[in-house]
Amino acid sequence: MYPPRSGSRQGKKRTSRRRRRRVWAWINVMLLLMITGVLAYSFMDDNNQDSSPPPPVSPVTSSSPEAAATEALPTGEAPGTEAVATATATATPEPAPERTQEATPVPAETAEAAATPAPTEQAVATDAPQATPAGAASGLVSGLPENTSGGTVKLSFAGDIIFSGKAGELLQKKGYDYSYSALDGMFKKDDLTVVNLETPITTRGVGAKNKQFVFKGPPKALDALQSAGVDAVNLANNHTLDQGEEGLLDTLKHLSERGIPHVGAGKNSKEAYSAQFFERKGIKIALLGFTRVMPVIEWKAEAGKPGLASVYDSAEALRAIAAAKQQADVVVVVVHWGRERMEQYDKTQQAMGHSFIDAGADLVMGGHPHVLQGIEPYKGKWIAYSTGNFIFTRGSVPATWETAVFQAECSKQGQCSLKLKPMDAELAQPVPMNEADGQLLLHRVESISSGLIQIRNDGTVTQAVK
Repeated sequence: MYPPRSGSRQGKKRTSRRRRRRVWAWINVMLLLMITGVLAYSFMDDNNQDSSPPPPVSPVTSSSPEAAATEALPTGEAPGTEAVATATATATPEPAPERTQEATPVPAETAEAAATPAPTEQAVATDAPQATPAGAASGLVSGLPENTSGGTVKLSFAGDIIFSGKAGELLQKKGYDYSYSALDGMFKKDDLTVVNLETPITTRGVGAKNKQFVFKGPPKALDALQSAGVDAVNLANNHTLDQGEEGLLDTLKHLSERGIPHVGAGKNSKEAYSAQFFERKGIKIALLGFTRVMPVIEWKAEAGKPGLASVYDSAEALRAIAAAKQQADVVVVVVHWGRERMEQYDKTQQAMGHSFIDAGADLVMGGHPHVLQGIEPYKGKWIAYSTGNFIFTRGSVPATWETAVFQAECSKQGQCSLKLKPMDAELAQPVPMNEADGQLLLHRVESISSGLIQIRNDGTVTQAVK
C-alpha cells in the first residue's frame, strides 16, 4: 500500500522546512563571523590611528597642498658615552620603504597637508599623549631659576615661512620687507632668531613630480629676511626639495652667500645632521634641525647624496644631539613633525621630544601642523610642539590664522624660560595681536597643553605644579 498523497506532501514540506532552517542557520553563522571579523579589524585599526604611511620609495600624489588662498640630562651635565648609548638604545627603527599612498590631500583652500609617516618609536596605541607629572623623573621645574649666574641669552623662534602662491604674489608687489614691517624690529632685539624656511630658494630646478603643490622662492627674499634679524633657518621639512637636488643646492648656496646658517639639510648626511654653533654673551648655543615628514624616502640625506636630516630612524639625530651637548651650553632642536591642523600633539611627537631631551637637548621647538600645539615641561626642559605659521598664505581654517613668536631666555647651565608673543598670521605678514585676542590665544594654548602649564597674561609660560 502507498501512503496517502497528503501524508507524502506533508513529509516533503517538513523536509523542506528543515532544509531551509539549516540554510538560514548557516547563513546567520557566516554573517556573525563576518561581523566579528569587521569589528576586530576596526578595533585594531582604531588602535593604530596615529600611524600614517612611511614615505614611499618613489613619488606618489602629494598631500602637500600649499593652502593657496588659503620627536635630559640634569642641568649643566654634558652627556658622555652613557648618554650616547642611551640615545642609540631608544632610537626609532627605520621603517621599510613602501609604495603606500600618502595621507588624503585636502582642498587647496584649507591648509598645507603633508604625509606624516608612521610613528615607530615606542609602541603607541592612541593619539592622546601621556601627561608627564610636574618635574617627572628629575625633580626639576622647567624655567630659569630666580638667581641665574653667568648671564642669559634671548632666543626667538617663529613658524613656517614661504614666498610662493598668494603670499609670493603679494610680496612681489609690496616688497619682501613687508612681511616684517609690523614686528617693530623684534628679531633685532634678541640674541638669536630661528625660523623654518619651508621653500627652496632658487630660480632653477624641476618641480617634484606627482607632488600636488611645490614651492619656490626668489633669492632676493633672503635679503629682507636677514635684514629683519633672522639669524638661522631650519631646512628639515617636507618642501626643501620641491625643486629637486638642484633646488636644494641652490638654497644652500644663496644662504651661504648671505652668511645665513642653516640646519637640517645639506650636501650629504654629515652636513645635514651637523649642528650650527653660535656664541652669544659668552654662552655657546648649538642648533640642530630634523624632520619626520617627507614625501618620499629618497629625500633623506646620505653619505654622498644631498638631502634632509630624517628622524624616521632617530639614531643619527640622537648621536648628533649628544655630541652637540658636549660642545655647547645650550642645545636647541627644531623638528618638523605631527599632523597638520591638529592642535593636540600626539604620542609619537611626545616620545620623540622626550628622546631629544634625554639625549641632551635643552629646548625643543616643533613645526609642521600650521597651527599652535601644546607645550610640555619635561625634566626641567620645554617642548613646544608646534609654532604654527608665520609668513604664509591665508587659509580657510581659522586656527591657522593664529600664531606666536616663542621667546626663550636661556642660561649657561642650559635652563630656559619660555614666553609667547601672540600674532595674527595675515597674508604674508605676521601682525601682533590686540590684547583681547592675545589673551584668548594664550588661554587656548594653555588648555591644549594637558594641564601641564600655566600662561601668565604677559605670555610667560610656567609649569603647573600639582
